Amino acid sequence: MKVAVFFGSKSDTETMKKAAPVLRQFGVEYEAYILSAHRSGDLLKQTVEQAEKNGAEVFIAGAGLAAALPGVIASMTALPVIGVPLECVTSVSNGLAGMDALLSIVQMPPKIPVATVGIGNAANAAYLAVEILSIKYPELRQKLIEFRKKMTEESLENGGRGVEL
Repeated sequence: MKVAVFFGSKSDTETMKKAAPVLRQFGVEYEAYILSAHRSGDLLKQTVEQAEKNGAEVFIAGAGLAAALPGVIASMTALPVIGVPLECVTSVSNGLAGMDALLSIVQMPPKIPVATVGIGNAANAAYLAVEILSIKYPELRQKLIEFRKKMTEESLENGGRGVEL
């Protein structure tokens, strides 16, 4: 089980690294790459191909502004791609708080879909990757079931129904 995590700029590291603890929690290997769809297209293609050869089964791609990276990766592989829309944190921020990236990723052209999570939510992308991989790996499915059961128990311990105000 392996996930390849891509993002287009070093400034995206703080957001995208939130996927790592989730993947580690479930014992899913991952590799991370900083490659721009616009500035390093040939290298991106080679890296996507190499990631597949190295066993990647799901791709997570974070991108801001025009957010081309997830769609470009989806055009290079038949494997699932999960897009993480990112808020632009550079000095050229456009004031859209990631909405531009969200709409760019969600509105992929027909027949090359990209799953999309909330703005900046790399952790949810990792949970979705775990769900996708759990289809193939029963031991991972069991870990996910146990995780959700524990989450439910914690929720009930923290209030549940009949809370007195």
